[in-house]
Amino acid sequence: MDYKVVATNNDSKARAGVITTGHGEILTPIFMPVGTVGSVKAVHMSELRDDIKAQIILGNTYHLYLRPGMDIIERAGGLHKFNSWERPILTDSGGFQVFSLSENRKLKEEGVTFRSHIDGSKHLFTPEKVVDIQRSIGSDIMMALDECPPGTSEYSYAAKSLRLTQRWLERGWKHFNETSPRYGHNQAFFPIVQGCTYKDLRQDAAKHVSDLGAEGNAIGGLAVGEPVEVMYDMIEVVNEILPQDRPRYLMGVGTPANILEAIDRGVDMMDCVMPTRNGRNGMLFTQHGIMNMRNKKWADDFTPLQEDGASVVDHVYSKAYLRHLFIANELLAMQIASIHNLAFYLWLVGEARKHIVDGDFKSWKTAMVENVTRRL
Repeated sequence: MDYKVVATNNDSKARAGVITTGHGEILTPIFMPVGTVGSVKAVHMSELRDDIKAQIILGNTYHLYLRPGMDIIERAGGLHKFNSWERPILTDSGGFQVFSLSENRKLKEEGVTFRSHIDGSKHLFTPEKVVDIQRSIGSDIMMALDECPPGTSEYSYAAKSLRLTQRWLERGWKHFNETSPRYGHNQAFFPIVQGCTYKDLRQDAAKHVSDLGAEGNAIGGLAVGEPVEVMYDMIEVVNEILPQDRPRYLMGVGTPANILEAIDRGVDMMDCVMPTRNGRNGMLFTQHGIMNMRNKKWADDFTPLQEDGASVVDHVYSKAYLRHLFIANELLAMQIASIHNLAFYLWLVGEARKHIVDGDFKSWKTAMVENVTRRL
């Protein structure tokens, strides 16, 4: 994997770049739709590619390992062939999913044991095993196994958790470098910076991660209960240390405003289930604000969902029609809303990139944050 910065601004840490992978280029900053089990919910691959113009999607090691399992994915020739997505794929290590199963998992030095949410079967994830699983999946970018402590964790727990994550990282990094890709394209390995909301722990973690010299780095453990301003502070602390010549991936974030603020602080890659999950529940994001499509105010509004080109479904469906579909519990409502929201998120990061290149990102971002947080 290769990364190149092509533009920066004097009054912001934002940067425009290009990531080159075995499955094509990714223009950054970029938002990555979440395809947990090998699919982005309610969205066809052709829509992701041609309408939404997604450049990279995510898969999840935990979920794909449990179902359909590595035998099926290996026999298919990797996840790209299994789900017919020819562009880059990033896989989360499954750590967040495992650690969310607080009553069904146990941490130890070797790794984490857990019971499947599907059938209760018992499994062990070690740093080495999640590398092997991601080799089988064939993702272009794989993540290290880490523990993601709650944002409200006490310092003593956060410190203990970070030390375990760092020991796991060293093992995972070693195993990654001792193994090879399976499907003829290179794979990159991203360490994850943890440390909760404690500046010294975040600095320690960022230094430890930077010293490995991986092809990219991730920031985890944010947007998990801490105040949003604390999240922004931690991003700044970490990005002061992470290398400038490698992409930075902020995991699991977030709202359109979160994304713009993260870009302003030097983040290149982001993902979140919000555009699809909230969309399926009737929430639409636009450059003018947020709409709840179940509200009666849209019942006789026959104007397009968004009239200025930031959605691929503008010219087809009216607000009144989409509200009708939601009230009638039609599956098409979830599909339209998911496509709209993802198209908007990709439009938003694309516009951010344009303004970084033009040199006026900061002023554009300030105005756009005010717009996208408005309730319509």
